[in-house]
Amino acid sequence: MPTAITKPEFRAPADILDKEIARLGLPKANAPLVISAAPILGTWVNCDHQTRGMVRLMIAANGKEVTIHGFGACSPTPCDWGVVNGLVYADNVASVPAVAFTALYTFGFKQTTVVGHLLKGALYVETFDHFTDQSGRADYYSLDILTQ
Repeated sequence: MPTAITKPEFRAPADILDKEIARLGLPKANAPLVISAAPILGTWVNCDHQTRGMVRLMIAANGKEVTIHGFGACSPTPCDWGVVNGLVYADNVASVPAVAFTALYTFGFKQTTVVGHLLKGALYVETFDHFTDQSGRADYYSLDILTQ
């Protein structure tokens, strides 16, 4: 059986918990850190009421993760994208409050990767749409700014 090769040169300094704790001057944690989703939880609404993209996003706690319930721009009412599981991310390896999330929607004709980042009280939500239906449409990127 081949030996696993660890390449420390691919490990960024920010990935090493003990060094980040020391750099930030924090006390060493006695238990594994669990990211708190609280800062990003709730119902977020697009600032652009004429958007052709995401109109609303509901983020709820789900254990150590979150659920994401997206709504897209449709007429006469928003399209319900459904609920998917999402992952939360802190600012660094020694941090606890969530500042970002990712989620993946798989529709019959496309996959949409949703990435959200909390910045100055607003949620910047990026969507990456990849068409899987051989329609010839170009994959595309969108950025929406949502507030509570």
